[in-house]
Amino acid sequence: MSSVTFPKTFCWGVATSAYQIEGAVGEDGRGESIWDRFAKTPGNVGDGSTGDIACDHYHRFREDIAIMKRLELRAYRFSIAWPRVVPAGRGAVNERGLDFYARLVDALLEAGIEPFATLFHWDLPQPLEDAGGWPSRDTAQAFVDYTDVVTRSLGDRVKAWITHNEPWCTSMLGYQKGIHAPGRRDWGAALSASHHVLLSHGLSVPVIRANSRSARVGIALNLTPATPASPSAADREACRHFDGWFNRWFLDPLHGRQYPADMVADYVATGRLSPEGLSAARPGDLAAIAAPTDFLGINYYTRAVVRSHDVPEEQNHPRTVHLAPESSFTDMGWEVHPEGLFEILTRVHLEHRPATIYVTENGASYMTGPNDAGRVPDAKRVCFLRDHLGAAHRALDAGVPLAGYFVWSLLDNFEWDRGYSQRFGIVWVDYRTQERILKDSALFYAEVVSSGQVPAR
Repeated sequence: MSSVTFPKTFCWGVATSAYQIEGAVGEDGRGESIWDRFAKTPGNVGDGSTGDIACDHYHRFREDIAIMKRLELRAYRFSIAWPRVVPAGRGAVNERGLDFYARLVDALLEAGIEPFATLFHWDLPQPLEDAGGWPSRDTAQAFVDYTDVVTRSLGDRVKAWITHNEPWCTSMLGYQKGIHAPGRRDWGAALSASHHVLLSHGLSVPVIRANSRSARVGIALNLTPATPASPSAADREACRHFDGWFNRWFLDPLHGRQYPADMVADYVATGRLSPEGLSAARPGDLAAIAAPTDFLGINYYTRAVVRSHDVPEEQNHPRTVHLAPESSFTDMGWEVHPEGLFEILTRVHLEHRPATIYVTENGASYMTGPNDAGRVPDAKRVCFLRDHLGAAHRALDAGVPLAGYFVWSLLDNFEWDRGYSQRFGIVWVDYRTQERILKDSALFYAEVVSSGQVPAR
């Protein structure tokens, strides 16, 4: 790959989420989240760990901002913990929780780093789950009320807002598969949850605009391009279904196309929906979901290769089904396929025409640790970033309105149902001492940010 140069206005950032890095789960009035409950239930997390301490970012955020400043980053995408701000999910506001995020935002701005705030990254307050969770319409309204509280407090300083991170994960991993919190396995609940998450997004957009003048508002979807494992009609049909389940069920209603008719028919045919369709939907909901936004965030990690005898809904994550060299997979078992980033960016641009697109997450898990010299030579991650940035630049050349790129993640952290067994960070974290060490990938990324150029291989 030859060297490529990005526009001077391109936004270079990193991303994290609250439960994965903050720790301090019992401090300063924070309430219980569904991930607190889920992680402490034996068997739910692979290594038996929790996010109780994680990266201790709650106490060390200034140290982490200093790292970002050293890397010359222009933006930091973080999430706000709903149970830290409204511990019961609705009602009384915890001012100490709001104050933490105010201090975080002020420190970012002082460092010249733009805050990108995500309002929901999976840590639903446990009392709301006890009352029905996302399958309940009341949770959508509780989210709107929470959004109002946060944006009234921070809207004068935060101008980039993301309502939800990965609604597919919230609804399908949490309520259909049960491998994420709250750990339920109920198709009807999952489809209702997907609708209420999207509805809460749409209802919150005008609230954010009212409370944060000149705000830019969007949502972040995890999108996975799918390809059939063979040219057979059966594999092509399986691929269509996978794409509808994973991508179009969320993309289409957000862009005014309602829920895809083929997927409604599939769900009715399999008894996952009644013949009357999605019972959670009420008149006016789809118009609300399609509220105009300023950008779409796309999280990309890998592609899916689908064959007819696979049942996509039963896969924990899309994976290739053909043989590939071992080096082509990350330590999560996900295929490294940078072409998929170009494919999904151009497809969304051509099919849905969002005004602006950000790559809000892109990264890889490799367990490479410090060597005897104290350096972390994560060459595979450097290669991953170089190749994916090259794919992003090709999308720009193809006319995609790509405005920024956020590496997942700044820090090694609590990786949900995998616990601490996976490391996505460009900064190594010693979980015992909380020492941070910049990996070679962090130094590579700093070079890209400083120059605006991705060096040739």
